[in-house]
Amino acid sequence: MEKTGALVAEDQVAVGALVGADKGSDSRPAPPRFWPLLLVGAAVVPGTVVILLGRWGDTPAVQAWRTVCLAVTVQALPFLLLGTALSGAINAFVPESVFSRVLPRRPALAVPVAGVAGVVLPGCECASVPVASSLIGRGVAPAAAFAFLLSAPAINPVVLTATAVAFPGNLAMVLSRLLASLVTAVVMGWLWLRFGRAEWLRPTARHTGHRAGHSRWNEFRLGFQHDFLHAGGFLVLGAMAAATFNVAVPRSVLDTFTGTPWLSVLFLAALAVLLAVCSEADAFLAASLTGFPPVARLAFMVVGPMVDLKLIALQAGTFGRAFAVRFSAATVVVAVVCSSLIGGALL
Repeated sequence: MEKTGALVAEDQVAVGALVGADKGSDSRPAPPRFWPLLLVGAAVVPGTVVILLGRWGDTPAVQAWRTVCLAVTVQALPFLLLGTALSGAINAFVPESVFSRVLPRRPALAVPVAGVAGVVLPGCECASVPVASSLIGRGVAPAAAFAFLLSAPAINPVVLTATAVAFPGNLAMVLSRLLASLVTAVVMGWLWLRFGRAEWLRPTARHTGHRAGHSRWNEFRLGFQHDFLHAGGFLVLGAMAAATFNVAVPRSVLDTFTGTPWLSVLFLAALAVLLAVCSEADAFLAASLTGFPPVARLAFMVVGPMVDLKLIALQAGTFGRAFAVRFSAATVVVAVVCSSLIGGALL
């Protein structure tokens, strides 16, 4: 009886396995209805696209686009690398208390000192936003912190050196950028002292610099990696936009702006806001816009490091939307006026 029961159990297991196998075979997904056509398309379409792109890429316009894009990227990349490395080193090795100690107690005097102190923070303009927030949290007057925020990415040695390389033999352009950027930062600081309201400002607790118990070299590596990858992406996009602008925009459209000085200044100022190019690279883009007058290209380099789409987003997230909208709009106006006056006198 036991053997018979065992045999019956084995038979039931075998039958169950067969039934399960049948169910499994039935549950397998059926092939697509038009799978032969899909197979042929997968084999033919990619090759066709490659051939068409190859032929299209041999046209003079596309070759010119590649040349401009590659030239702008290659020229700006060393300065972007140096700037982000220095920014990461300052963030990891220089205490933030250094900034607050060198500023005068009177806000009206602290504003120009903070503007000049912007030279000690070489790097992307994105780094100046959290530093300014931290300075306010440590008791620095907001007006001085904002002057530092605007001047740091615009008057540091890396940016000025890149400008000299992008405009060889044109020291007047370098001096004009230095003065116009510094005056804009100081004027905006004083305007905040006069018209700024506390309810517009919403400081957010953000940490920047060295943290106790952490490796300074690791903080440097992480900061450098973040800034370089972030700014490098905007550099490539800006180079592509500049190349497209130079190749695709008809000369008649450019003549509409280049023929009128004030219209060209406004156009390039708006373009700087939209392109959001890193301050270490914008001089090379400005130098490639050869159809525009020098004052307009100066406005491009002054407005860009102070107001662009990514900076507006960073300021809104750090200080509040009410602050970002008002401060960015006022900065554009002041930067355009300073660029026009100083550039008209020196260029």
